[in-house]
Amino acid sequence: MPAPESGPPVARSVHGIATLLAQCTREAKGWRRRGLGFSFGVMTALALPPLHFIPLLLPACAGLLVMACTSARVRDAFAAGGWFGFGYFVIGLYWIGNAFMVDAAKHGWAAPFAVILLAGGMALFPAVVALGVRMLRPAGMPGVADVFHFAALWLIFEWVRSWIFTGFPWNLIGTVWTFSDAMIQFAAVTGVYGLGFVTIFTMSAPALLALAGERNESRRHSWVSIAMLVAPLVLLASWGERRLDDQPGLTEGVRLRLVQPAIPQHLKWLPELKADHVRNQLRLSRVPASDGNPPTHVIWAETAVPFVVSKDAGLRAALAAVAPPAGALIVGAPRVDGEGPGARVTNSIHVINASGRILATYDKFHLVPFGEYVPFPELLRISKLTAGRGDFSPGPGPRTLEVPGLPAFSPLICYEIIFPDRITDPSRRPDWILNLTNDGWFGVSTGPHQHFAAARLRAVEQGLPLVRVANAGISAIVDAHGRVLKSLSLGQSGILDGPLPKALAEPTVFARWGTYPLLGLAILTIFAGFIRRRRSNNL
Repeated sequence: MPAPESGPPVARSVHGIATLLAQCTREAKGWRRRGLGFSFGVMTALALPPLHFIPLLLPACAGLLVMACTSARVRDAFAAGGWFGFGYFVIGLYWIGNAFMVDAAKHGWAAPFAVILLAGGMALFPAVVALGVRMLRPAGMPGVADVFHFAALWLIFEWVRSWIFTGFPWNLIGTVWTFSDAMIQFAAVTGVYGLGFVTIFTMSAPALLALAGERNESRRHSWVSIAMLVAPLVLLASWGERRLDDQPGLTEGVRLRLVQPAIPQHLKWLPELKADHVRNQLRLSRVPASDGNPPTHVIWAETAVPFVVSKDAGLRAALAAVAPPAGALIVGAPRVDGEGPGARVTNSIHVINASGRILATYDKFHLVPFGEYVPFPELLRISKLTAGRGDFSPGPGPRTLEVPGLPAFSPLICYEIIFPDRITDPSRRPDWILNLTNDGWFGVSTGPHQHFAAARLRAVEQGLPLVRVANAGISAIVDAHGRVLKSLSLGQSGILDGPLPKALAEPTVFARWGTYPLLGLAILTIFAGFIRRRRSNNL
C-alpha cells in the first residue's frame, strides 16, 4: 500500500498510519502481538484527561480494529482486545493504588493487586468488543461496516460496564474531548456514550485503508477514511461552537462560597487532628469576601466534618455560626441512624441554618465497593478502606432538595457523579447539581482530573449547572454547557466565591430520553451486521 506522493497532509498521514498498521499487525506473532495490543491500549489511555494526547487515538483505535479483523481465530481477536483493555485500564486507573497507600501499613500490600485485578476485569469489555467485530465480519468483505460495528459494540459495552456488578463507568472514551468546550456539547444530545461512538468511529478510520490495501483499493478507501475521520469531528466542533453562544445567565441573589481545605487523607481521620480540621474550615468560611459581597450559602466537601453532626447539638451550634443568616451551610458528614450494633451509618450531606437546625439531609446511595463497603463479607474477610469498622449503608436514590434561598438541587456524593443515567430524581427535575467529593485519596495523580472531567459532562448532558466541592481539589463552578467559570486547583487550600449559573431554559435531549434511544440504534447496527454475516455465509 504505497503512500500517495501528493495530496493534503491529512491524506498522507492516514496513508502512513494505515501502512504501518498493516505491516505491524501482519508481522506480529505471539508476545509481539500481545505487546502490540497492550501498547495500543496504553496509547488510548494517554488521550484521557488531563493529558489529552488525541493524535495517539488514530493508531491505537485503528490498530485494535485491524488486529480484530485480521485475527485468524476468534480467540485471537478476543486476546487482542483483552491486551488492549489491560493496557488502557492499568494506565488509566493506576491512581487507585494511591488509596491503598493512605494506610500503607494496613492496606499497602494490596495496591498492586487492586490495580492489576481491576484492570484485568475491565479488560474483558474491550476483549468482547474485538471478539464481536471479528465474528460480525464476513470473510473477504472488509468495509465501512467494520468501523460501524466497532463503534456500536464499544458503545454497548461501555454502557454495560456502567451498571454490571454495581457499575464502574470511569474513563468512558468520550471524556478525551473535555479539553474542548465545543466538542463536548454533543453529549447534550446523546450523552457521553454517543460522544464515545463518534470517537471510536472517527479514530478507527485508518483501519479501513489498512484492511482494503490487500485488495488494491487504497485510493478510494483513502478518501473514504479521511471523510470518516474529518467530517464528524468538524460537524461536532461547529455545532458545539454555535451552541456555546447561548448564555443562560446567573441566579440573582445567590452567592456561593466553596471551602477546599486540602487535608491530606492520611491526616484527615486522626483523632487528635479532627477538631483542628473543622476549626480550619470554620476559619476559611469566615474570611471576608474579596469583592465585598458576602456569601449567601457556604458549602463544605464530602465528610468535611468527621463527626456525627446529627447527634451533637454543640457541634451544630459551632457550624451554624458560619451559616449566613438567610442562607445555610451545606456540609458532608457521616450520619448514624439508630443505636448499638444495628445502627445504620451513611455518608451524608446536611443543610444547616444559622439556628443550628438541620433543614435537609441526603444519604449517598451508590457506595464504592471496598471503599465504603465490602461485598461478600463472609467470603472476603478484609476491611474497607474508609475509617470505621462497619460498612456504610446506601440511601434511597437520587433526590431533589429544597433549601431556603436556593433553587432546588440534586445532591451527589463522590463518584455518584460518574453515572450518566442516575443523576437526578425523575419525579422532580432540579435546577442545578451539587457534587461533594474527597479526591484526597488519590493524591496528585490523573484520577482527580478524570473525576472532574466526568462531572463536567453530567452538566452538559443534563443542561444543568454544576457546583463541585472537593476536600483536596478540584472544586469548581461549572455552567450548564460544561464551561468552568471558576475553580480551585488540585491540592490548593482556600475558598472560592462565585455566583450560581442558571439551568438551560429547556431540558436537553439526553435529559428527556437518556441513553436508551442511542443504545437501541447501536443494537440495531449489530443486528444488521449479524444478518449481513449470515447472508454472506450462505452465498
